[in-house]
Amino acid sequence: MSSSDKPELVERDVKDKVDDKEDNSGFIDKVKGFIHDIGEKIEETIGFGKPTADVAEIHLPCINLEKAEIVVDVLIKNPNPVPIPLVDIDYLIESDGRKLLSGLIPDAGTIHAHGEETVKIPVTLIYDDIKSTYDDIKPGSIIPYRLKVDLIVDVPVFGRLTLPLEKTGEIPIPYKPDIDMEKIHFERFSWEETIAVLHLKLENMNDFDLGLNALDYEVWLSEVSIGSAELEKSAKIGKNGISYIEIPISFRPKDFGSALWDMIRGKGTGYSMKGHINVDTPFGAMKLPISKEGGTTRLKKNREDGGDDDDDDDDED
Repeated sequence: MSSSDKPELVERDVKDKVDDKEDNSGFIDKVKGFIHDIGEKIEETIGFGKPTADVAEIHLPCINLEKAEIVVDVLIKNPNPVPIPLVDIDYLIESDGRKLLSGLIPDAGTIHAHGEETVKIPVTLIYDDIKSTYDDIKPGSIIPYRLKVDLIVDVPVFGRLTLPLEKTGEIPIPYKPDIDMEKIHFERFSWEETIAVLHLKLENMNDFDLGLNALDYEVWLSEVSIGSAELEKSAKIGKNGISYIEIPISFRPKDFGSALWDMIRGKGTGYSMKGHINVDTPFGAMKLPISKEGGTTRLKKNREDGGDDDDDDDDED
């Protein structure tokens, strides 16, 4: 073989390698395209899709002077043929741009294939925490809130997705009503048992109406308990308004000693009262405490002609 033939052999070898590389590249591209086509066909055939979510309802199962328990119902729909895990729930509650509460719920469950689930997000607002952070939020007020929720789900084909939700509303910061016993009215008097009516004034210190349904109470006159009871009572107390109610009570005057004589002589006597009222509000039912310490009241008696003598029934607070 002549020396002139060698360059041809080298050139042909290099050319063959280039052709093989181009063939391999084309083959890989064809495989990628085939896999992509197969993926699209599978997605179209099986029907993978993005899940949807919405805030269905917000409950306030418990509101009292210390806290508000909130439950957020989130409806999640999964259109996919396989279950999808709810990886995390990230939530934030704010008022006028100020954070009230935030949190994260990991591993929140699984949404069934071709199904829907209502996921409950329980949160608790502690009023002392809010009031200590923001001085302008006062007891008895109503504050606006904005709820933000991010649901993180893991969906085949799509991967991890974040479903953002948002809801606005109002929440109360309740304040206990003020109570005064204006007078005690005798219905029947005897040393062994006296039946009387307590005339109470209830003042609503809140920026929302209270619908009174029932109350329980215990009353002390001159540090002697004259009785306690639970009874149903209906009255509406408008926001920042006053309502008057009458409740019956029976007691034994002979147990009072000198305190009773002070009342009979027209002198005021000290009293205390504690209990609770069950009320309906625009935000749900509440049980609020009522209390009065160190008040002063008088007895009110019927005149012999059946009329009432109202001249001496004012409080001596």
